[in-house]
Amino acid sequence: MADRRRHLSAARATAPVVDRTPAYAVIAGRLRRSIAAGALPEGMVLLEGPLAALFGSSRSPVKQALAELEEEGVVSRFEGRGLMVGRAAAPRRLPVTADMLKSGDEAVEARKGFAWQALYYDFEREIILSSVFGRFRVNELAIARHFDVGRTVARDLLIHAREVGIVSKGEKSHWWTVPLDEARFRDLYELRILLEPVALDSAIGQIPTPQLDAIERRLRDAMDSYPKVESADLDVLENDLHIDCIGHGRNPEIMEALKRTRCILVSGKHIQMELKPHGLVDPFMGEHLDIMKAVRKGQHAVARRALVAHLQASSDKAALRLAAFRATHEHAPLPYIV
Repeated sequence: MADRRRHLSAARATAPVVDRTPAYAVIAGRLRRSIAAGALPEGMVLLEGPLAALFGSSRSPVKQALAELEEEGVVSRFEGRGLMVGRAAAPRRLPVTADMLKSGDEAVEARKGFAWQALYYDFEREIILSSVFGRFRVNELAIARHFDVGRTVARDLLIHAREVGIVSKGEKSHWWTVPLDEARFRDLYELRILLEPVALDSAIGQIPTPQLDAIERRLRDAMDSYPKVESADLDVLENDLHIDCIGHGRNPEIMEALKRTRCILVSGKHIQMELKPHGLVDPFMGEHLDIMKAVRKGQHAVARRALVAHLQASSDKAALRLAAFRATHEHAPLPYIV
């Protein structure tokens, strides 16, 4: 089993975070402004790894940010690695520098704002992989010591995890993992089966065509590269349908209710990555593609049926993966999970 006691020291900031904008949205905004200002010239190649290092982020939000800019036509694909600014005749492989993205106090504030975000993926993964074995106390001070950050950053990690639904605050203001067992997965999938088709039905006709084009392109790319699918790819593909497309629906109350189910999306991703050596990564891309084709054609009933079938299948597969994970893994205690 992979070492789950890694000590991360990439981001050591203690300043409070006041902006709760998702990491990918902040990155997309900065890239968008830099491109508009000409700081990132036409044809310049943008790669996930170097951008993640500059922003002090993981690769996942960078991938999502580039996907958003691709939908807008701000960047485009070419024959090679990365995405190209604009639609130049030939790519320009120049190093992206911090000065091209931000300057002065903005650079300092950006690094502060990403302190918890740079750590969150690993923190979320450890919380989820512990939660499948039951309910555990999570110690805020121990988080700060483990990641070598201040208490404010540790608290930000916990607050975001609570928003996703994988930790809760209980008696005496103690933090606890929320157990992820078969019953909870089944109940949350039942809620999604009831609400998502209704939201998608009202979103049909509201989703911009360039967004549909980009989603289908990413699905086909993932199908071509399967089973070599990274966690960041799963993030983007799941968000494409279950968050972004459904987010075009007319009823905001449904979206608020669906936030309660967000934890099974992120949980499924981490469990799948742990089971990847066993060949248990779900090739759901074809199911998503069938739904998107019906959405594009305005086939409301077909889209609803396809989404229900996909969610029912996902519920069954989630239960199997959970059982497989427990059969092949043991709970590995961490200093901050008691």
